[in-house]
Formats: sequence, structure tokens, C-alpha cells
Amino acid sequence: MSERHVLACIDDSPHALGVCAAAGWAAGRLGAPLELMHVLGKTTTVENRDASGQIGLGSREHLREQLTELDAQRARLAQQHGRELLEAASAQVRRSQGEIAVETALRHGDLIESLVAREAQTRLVVLGKRGESAEEAQAHLGSNLERVVRTLQTPILVTPARFEAPTRLLLAFDGSRTTRKGVEMIADSPLLNGLVCHVVMVGAGTDDQRAQLGWALDRLRDGQVQAEGEIVAGEVDEVLADYAQQHAIDLTIMGAYGHSRIRQLLVGSTTTAMLRQTSTAVLVLR
Repeated sequence: MSERHVLACIDDSPHALGVCAAAGWAAGRLGAPLELMHVLGKTTTVENRDASGQIGLGSREHLREQLTELDAQRARLAQQHGRELLEAASAQVRRSQGEIAVETALRHGDLIESLVAREAQTRLVVLGKRGESAEEAQAHLGSNLERVVRTLQTPILVTPARFEAPTRLLLAFDGSRTTRKGVEMIADSPLLNGLVCHVVMVGAGTDDQRAQLGWALDRLRDGQVQAEGEIVAGEVDEVLADYAQQHAIDLTIMGAYGHSRIRQLLVGSTTTAMLRQTSTAVLVLR
């Protein structure tokens, strides 16, 4: 693909349907092609194992040959399963979005490395909130998610298992360079045009904050985004969670890095806490 595209990461978890729905919605709004990617993780094969120290195993060459063949069978099955998973995801997107340019990619290795390799051609990354293992499902968060947020410079849309096209957005804004850049990105992108965007600042409502909020609202409205805003006192995570619930927010937009208390929500251990708390999609801007 020569045009920058939406890149959606598909796994074998229940979140795959949400990823397909979110990616199809985003690609349709942006008028961008969609690439569905499934990454086969690195595995340890018999050839890479040192069996010389195990009693009797080093001399049983026939057993090692059988184990090697089993590894090869597992690899073939994993590839076949990955292709079938991508075909099903592609069909799902086309059923929901109609005529949309969809390509698929089966990669081998590390998810982060695969995303970094494709980042120059990527406009938006879409990920599921949870991973496919039982431990990740119980933790309500995929183990790679925080690594992706820290590594990529591309916007990331994190979706729950069920994704509905959003109508009411919450933008966590603190007047920093990062969040001002986020306002510019939202105003200039067709992704959120025509939707209602609630801009929320957390603080005491100083003259400077009111001026910053006024700038954000004016800039969004100039970009055809329906914007309204409020300054609320309190703890950042509690304020945003309460506001989202009271106003039926279905997409939260945040900057991954900034220079205020909002920065703490998406850096370090609180990244996990923030994404665990919300049941809606989160768009992380860089």
C-alpha cells in the first residue's frame, strides 16, 4: 500500500470482533485502506533446546526427530489458523462496511517489532483491550498494550470486545503541548467530524485554564467538531471517569505523554489502571 492505512492487530481473543468493527469504522471515516495483521509469536523449537544435560535424552535421536516434526506441524497449523483468522476478519469488515479496501498480513516474530516496521505506512493502529491468554483475559488487558503505547508515535485506538460507532467523545485536555497537538489532530482529521466532543480540564478554573479551554473549543469548532467544555476540580482519574459516566461518553481521547497530572494516567502502572477502568474505546494520541 502506498497510501497510509489503518492497521488492525487481530488475535484469537473475543476482542477480535471489536477490533474489526473499530478498524472498519475508522477506515471508513478516514477514507483510508485497512490492513488486518496477525502476528505469530516466536516459539522455542527442539533445535534450539539443549537436551545434553537431560538423562538419556541426548542419545535418543529418534525422539528428537519426532519432537522436531511436532514443532513443524505446530508451525504449519499456526500459519493455517492465522490465515483463516485473517480471512474471517476480512469478511467481517466487508459485511459491516461494504466496499472498503482490505488487505491482510501474516507476520512472524514480535508484535512490537512488526508494528514498528509498518509505522511509516500507518495512519492509525487498532488494538483490542485484552489479549488471548487466560491470564490476560482475567487481567482485562493485553500484555503488549502498554509496550505499544510507549513505543509507537502513531495514534492508537484501543477497543473493548464490543465496539459501537461513537457519538459522544471526551478529550482530556491540560493545555500542554501534547494535548494542544491532540486538539489540532482532532480538528484536522475527518475521523471525528460531526461528533460531539466534550473537552474536560481538571483544575481550579484559573484565568489561564479558561483561556486554554476557550482556545481548544474554538479550534475544534473551526474543524467542524461539535465541541463543549468544562473545568472540573478533583483527582484526574476520578473526574474523567465520573464525567464519562454522567455524559454517556463512548470514546475517550487522551495524550500518551504530557507534562501534568494527566501524564500519569498513561505512563507507568497507571496506564493499566486507566484502561481497565473504562468500558469504552480509548484513542491515544502522540
